[in-house]
Amino acid sequence: MALAPPAFDLDTQAATARLMRFLAVEGVTGQEAAIGREIVAALKEAGVPAGAVAFDDTHTRIPEPTQTGNLIVKLPGTGKKAGKPILFMTHMDTVPLCAGARPKLQGNRVVNEAAAALGGDNRTGCAVLVTLAAELARQALPHPPITLLFTVREESGLFGAKHLNPADLGGPVAGFNFDGRSAADVLVGAIGADRWTADVQGKASHAGVAPERGISATVVVALALAEVFDGGWFGKVVKDGRAGTSNVGPVGTLDGRSAGDATNVVTDFVRVKGESRSHDAKFVRAITAAYKAAFTAAAARVKDHAGRTAKVKFTSRLDYVPFRLKDDAPVVKRAAAAVRAIGREPNLRVTNGGLDANWMVKHGIPTVTFGAGQNEIHTVKEFVDLTEFESGCRLALALAASE
Repeated sequence: MALAPPAFDLDTQAATARLMRFLAVEGVTGQEAAIGREIVAALKEAGVPAGAVAFDDTHTRIPEPTQTGNLIVKLPGTGKKAGKPILFMTHMDTVPLCAGARPKLQGNRVVNEAAAALGGDNRTGCAVLVTLAAELARQALPHPPITLLFTVREESGLFGAKHLNPADLGGPVAGFNFDGRSAADVLVGAIGADRWTADVQGKASHAGVAPERGISATVVVALALAEVFDGGWFGKVVKDGRAGTSNVGPVGTLDGRSAGDATNVVTDFVRVKGESRSHDAKFVRAITAAYKAAFTAAAARVKDHAGRTAKVKFTSRLDYVPFRLKDDAPVVKRAAAAVRAIGREPNLRVTNGGLDANWMVKHGIPTVTFGAGQNEIHTVKEFVDLTEFESGCRLALALAASE
């Protein structure tokens, strides 16, 4: 595999300006219309023709309200040997904590003047991809056909990547996702996850006058979670050489309120949400099954005076599938060579978090993930390391220029 010999010139001032521009646009998960428009405007300013830019209809298939579809940009190959199509991708949305962010340059960092998360996750990726398009045009670098993909609702469940139509991407043979801290980290695998919901239906009764006539949904939840904990299925889970994690999240009502109406009323309904994770797809399902069994057993134990029991509706859905690319896979070898081309040493690793790459691999596009300067993400301490961001931009150029 040959890489273009130059160290990949970069207009760092323009790249940083794009990053600051995107960080200043609010676009929390599901509300990506404004940042989508800003990215389109920046692409057109970089010389990308309007006909190469389009939004897909993925948002019509996402089960949560979503303003717009994924943004897809197609750049035709240039040079005598254009090569096979490749994909560069990132996500447009941020976590809700980023609402109201006010980016500020501070030395070699971008920090936040507001008491909010900054949104470097993943406006760094957005700026990398637009800078890639701009620099390919400015430097007239030969490159294969390239598809740029900006997904929606990554933060709330990888929905944009999950529900896209792979046929819309132009048949890329390899994918490069920018979403992380270090440009030298090559993420070649990621965990898989289920999300589950347990709706526990009991029966209300006056807790002082006739508690025996009630069926406490709260007690069902308590018994179920105690069984899960005692069985070693909560938190870090290790069983017969297999490992994973699980967690219990919101506990309340259908509309998000606290469960129960008063201390003198037996609680008749509780909704519990949680997740199961593992690099082993079968073990993900085993963890989820342990929760289902615990809730079912607990419901059978809690009865009223007539012997009637609680009811449980337990549902789960595949959030994303685990994957692990081989170290000698062509996309991994290309990624490692590109990292070396910018003067860094590649660090191949896997992550316990989910990535859009999980679904791209499932769609048949082997995809690795790199960082571009994100730090302290999803917190009010978040900042962007500009040196690492610039490395991410140069890495994208190295990947595009490789054969």
